[in-house]
Amino acid sequence: MKMKWITEKTGKNSGKNRGILGAAGRSLKVFLTAGVLGIFLSGTAFAASGEDAYRMAEGTENYADVYDMADLFTDEEEQQLSGQAQTLSEKMKMEAVIVTTEENSDSAQVFADGFYTEGGFGTGSDHSGILFLIDMDNRELYISTTGQMIRYMTDSRIEDVLDDVYGYASDADYYGAASAFLADTETCYANGISKDQYNYDTETGKISRYHHLEWYEILFAIGIAAVCGGAAVASVLRSYSLHGEDKRMAANFKLSYRRDSRFTMGNILADALLTSYITQQVIASQKNNRPGTGGGSFSGGGRSSTHSYGGNSHGGGGRKF
Repeated sequence: MKMKWITEKTGKNSGKNRGILGAAGRSLKVFLTAGVLGIFLSGTAFAASGEDAYRMAEGTENYADVYDMADLFTDEEEQQLSGQAQTLSEKMKMEAVIVTTEENSDSAQVFADGFYTEGGFGTGSDHSGILFLIDMDNRELYISTTGQMIRYMTDSRIEDVLDDVYGYASDADYYGAASAFLADTETCYANGISKDQYNYDTETGKISRYHHLEWYEILFAIGIAAVCGGAAVASVLRSYSLHGEDKRMAANFKLSYRRDSRFTMGNILADALLTSYITQQVIASQKNNRPGTGGGSFSGGGRSSTHSYGGNSHGGGGRKF
C-alpha cells in the first residue's frame, strides 16, 4: 500500500515535471523566434538607411542615374527618365539623380544625403548635383542639393518644384512626378542664380552671399585700369624729359628711350593668359523666366538653407504626400 502511494506520487510528479518542461520549451521557442525576428527586422532597418541602400542598389540599376528600388516605374519609364536625367546633367555640368525607396529607417533628408554621398555623385571638387527621392516608407518627396546646385535651387525654387511634383505624386503618378522634377530643375538652371541669392548654414548661422559683376561695375573697373595705366605712362615720359639738352643729346635720349622702353602688348597678353583661367556662369535673366507646369516661376531668389552631411554641405527640402 505504501509502495503504491509512492508510485502514484512519483507518477504525479513526473507528469508535473513534464508540464513544466513543456512550458519552458514553449517559452524558449517563443523567445528564440522573437530574437531571430528582431535580428532580421533590425538588419532590414539598417540596410534601409541611405548609405547602405546605395551599397545594395549599386550595379543593379537598369539605367544610369535612376534607382527605382520601390519599383514605381515601368522599364520604359526608367529608360525615358534616365535619358532625360543624363541630358540635363550634360547641360548643367552637374549631376541629376532619381531614387525611390519603400524602406527607410531614417528621415527622407538623411536617406537622400546619404545615398548621394555614398554613391559619389556630382561633378567637381564640391560634388555639384541634385537628387530627387520618392520615399514610400515616409510618404515624402525630398530634393537634396550639393555644391553649386545649392546656389541655383533656393528655398523658394525648391518649394515651387515641390508644388509641381506633389500633384503627380498624390495621384500616384510617380513617373509624372520624376519627369516634372527634371523639367523644373532645368528651368531653374536656365533662370540662373538670383542676384540676391545667399547660402544660410542652419547649424552655424553662417551666411555666404553670391555676387556677380554688373555691366556698370565692369565699365568702372576698366576706367580705373585706364587711369592707372595712363598715370604709369605719364610717369615714364616725365622721367625721360629732354628739356635743356642740345639736339645731339636729345637724339641720343630719344634712341635710348625707344630702345629700352619698347612696349609690346603681345608679350603681356601672353603672360596674362598663361596665368589665368576662364569660368562660365549662367546669370539670371528676365528672358528666361518662364512659368513652370506647376504655376510657379522658378525664379525666386534669396536664401538657400544648408546643413552638413558626410563632410559636405547640402541644401534641399521635402514635402509629405
